[in-house]
Amino acid sequence: MAKSYNLWGTDIDPAAAEQMDTAMALPVTVAGALMPDAHVGYGLPIGGVLATDNVVIPYGVGVDIACRMMMTIFDASPKVLQSEHDLYTSAIEKNTRFGVGAEWKQKKWHPVMDEDWNVTPVTADLKDKAHKQLGTSGSGNHFVEFGEIVFEEDALGLEAGSYLALLSHSGSRNAGAQVANYYTRAAKSLHPELIGAEKNLAWLPLRGYGAEYWAAMELMGKYASANHHVIHDSIIQFLKHHVLKQVENHHNFAWREKHQGREVIVHRKGATPAGAGVLGIIPGSMAAPGFLVVGLGNAASMNSASHGAGRRMSRKEAKKRFTWKETKDYLRKQNVDLLSAGLDEVPWAYKNINDVMNAQLDLVRPIGRFMPRLVKMAPAGEIPED
Repeated sequence: MAKSYNLWGTDIDPAAAEQMDTAMALPVTVAGALMPDAHVGYGLPIGGVLATDNVVIPYGVGVDIACRMMMTIFDASPKVLQSEHDLYTSAIEKNTRFGVGAEWKQKKWHPVMDEDWNVTPVTADLKDKAHKQLGTSGSGNHFVEFGEIVFEEDALGLEAGSYLALLSHSGSRNAGAQVANYYTRAAKSLHPELIGAEKNLAWLPLRGYGAEYWAAMELMGKYASANHHVIHDSIIQFLKHHVLKQVENHHNFAWREKHQGREVIVHRKGATPAGAGVLGIIPGSMAAPGFLVVGLGNAASMNSASHGAGRRMSRKEAKKRFTWKETKDYLRKQNVDLLSAGLDEVPWAYKNINDVMNAQLDLVRPIGRFMPRLVKMAPAGEIPED
């Protein structure tokens, strides 16, 4: 019998709610919550938060393990994006790669490649591919963009005002997907009793395969962070701007935490950690604002918030309903320059970010508003990794 869970927002796809109901009926489930950006995913819905008793669910974490956001705020005016447009376009184009198979001919360096990749047999085999993809951005809703962040009042040691900022969204690339799929197959083999939608919620005890998965997940967390740092560091060196502040957070991960007076494993699939005082980044779409936020530590959501606006239609439907002409006309009116993307990522494919933020004012407090101005995503035709 399904346990009850807390829900934020009203524009929730019934299919996502049904996925959450399935997760809440698992015998290992302790508690759950659904964020206002919720939509359908594999196993646990995107925007789903699930606490379990001493087990981890690979598809409760997600395919793109440790997908994350990172923002660099510069001591520069966003007006430079107009006055030196070509420079900032080159900064993005030259310092990352997009697409499912994107990699560098000359490998980038980061200390993450000195970690123990032999921690599991799976990660050992993935090290070389992961090294080639270090500093790349993938496909789907992943992006690298410049924009304007506005602080209405002093925050983070910065004075109120408008600043140039770099924002990126991507994860653990092919390595994370391989880890997710391998250990999901292992979990399914341990639970032949699961049928239908339950199959994608197969779990691993925190020993044996579960211990392996946890070690691999932690490594993918470090690798996903390294991807962002390599991109940001390369762009910083290219521009030679002074950096005022950097913020990052990840979703698609599992944490050992204490809730309801007990130790549990909290899966946040497409959900942002929002403990009291914790900084987070919640993006909108290519033509809608994102927000720099501070978590309020709401126990009812298990210290979680949305990870974005959330899709309101499938990729297939978006490509069917919209055209590049109307998209480019709209972006021009919003002062957004799109370098590349798929039609499945048009702004209207997403929920209204302001509605999403208003639905979670008890979860996070916005302190900065970011507006995209120069955006790059994977070109059309790429298969999404998220």
